[in-house]
Amino acid sequence: MPKESFFINRVKSVGYAFKGLFLLLRTEASIQIQFVIAIIMTFAGFYYDISANEWIAQLLAIGLVMGIEGLNTAVEKISDYIQPEVDPKIGFIKDVSAGAVMMVSIIASIVGLIIYIPKIWV
Repeated sequence: MPKESFFINRVKSVGYAFKGLFLLLRTEASIQIQFVIAIIMTFAGFYYDISANEWIAQLLAIGLVMGIEGLNTAVEKISDYIQPEVDPKIGFIKDVSAGAVMMVSIIASIVGLIIYIPKIWV
């Protein structure tokens, strides 16, 4: 069987990534909520005419929260696959993973407050 070209492998990789993105959006409630919040914040950015630097900060915050949430979901799924029973070590791993989501969510919220409080209360 001939080896596929680098280009074909990259196209397949992008396809798998889109499949993963759609699986997350279709099956995970937390990502669905975060996606709705991301849409609302995007509309808010247009409404309040935020600056380019504010857009960069907002998009990075949104991307980090959703990206880390995707990794958290992967950690949870693989943990459940490896150990379907309740296990303190697996619980620790899942808690740490969820804590990472919480950390970036708090920072993203602070970024949002820094951007929008001056625009709302002017």
